[in-house]
Amino acid sequence: MIFIENEGHTNPKLNLALEEYILRNFSVENDYLLFYINEPSIIIGRNQNTLEEINHNYVEENNIHIVRRISGGGAVYHDFGNLNFSFITNHDVKSLSNFKKFTAPVIKVLNSLGLNAELKGRNDIEVDDKKISGTAQFSTGKRMVSHGTLLYDTDLGEVVNALNVKMSKIQSKGHKSVRSRVANISEFLNKSMKIEDFRQLLLEGLYDESDAFESYHLTSEEWKAVHQLKQEKYDTWDWNYGRSPKFNIQRSKRFPVGEIDLRIFVEKGHITEFKVFGDFFGKEPVEKLEQLLIGSRYDRADISDVLKDFNIIEYFGDIPKEEFIDLIYGEDE
Repeated sequence: MIFIENEGHTNPKLNLALEEYILRNFSVENDYLLFYINEPSIIIGRNQNTLEEINHNYVEENNIHIVRRISGGGAVYHDFGNLNFSFITNHDVKSLSNFKKFTAPVIKVLNSLGLNAELKGRNDIEVDDKKISGTAQFSTGKRMVSHGTLLYDTDLGEVVNALNVKMSKIQSKGHKSVRSRVANISEFLNKSMKIEDFRQLLLEGLYDESDAFESYHLTSEEWKAVHQLKQEKYDTWDWNYGRSPKFNIQRSKRFPVGEIDLRIFVEKGHITEFKVFGDFFGKEPVEKLEQLLIGSRYDRADISDVLKDFNIIEYFGDIPKEEFIDLIYGEDE
């Protein structure tokens, strides 16, 4: 097994691009291990509707990265107190969905540190019935990645804040996350240590599981290709938001002019149907507004741009445009 140095990068989009690049381009003759620590971010599962998983306003206000990964499973919060591990190996039918195989060496190291760690359910590592790690997998058919998080000293309050969804009445076929009771590994250790020291202990413990273990530093050309993958995929709205499954949204609010009830259908991140109902009085027919928004991205900036020259008062009466945009795309009241 070869340990890949990520050179201390903490940008989650770059680290996920690095992981995928190794998976798809490195020699099938070797297995690889990758560790990385990310800046505050929410990592969305491949088959999830991003908006169902995040507190969008909080995430924007606090500059938290939103990144979709290539593997399934639920959304997870990362910060500088979270250590991520990734095993990249040849695809094996017996290994796919066999989380025990890949978590066993990690659990062994945790137990050596005095933790009562064990695999619970399908893919979680728990200590005293509290989740300290979640894992996921992805296969190309020839190669596979088994990766997971280790909550070492994460700000658990931020986990709640960032993943506390504020937009209700979303209906989709995305795989919703199941929230579990979580804890930090540092809470269970007999002596305190920095996450870098914990990372080194974990690496040394995993070395014991392999006879041939070496480290590798990517070449400048390889890093260039990783950055290109980041730019073309992980930096894009289409990957992080637009890849969400089809979903419907119902949004309604009573204004002084009457109730406005919106039914919005979104596919591949774009509005495909937009219907307005309510008991308001307007001069112009709302069908014009409905048609105007079809095709635009379901994204606040795009919606605002489409409506920038639109006279809302002509259609609904005297309501501020920003409040109408909040109704389309904003927190519940």
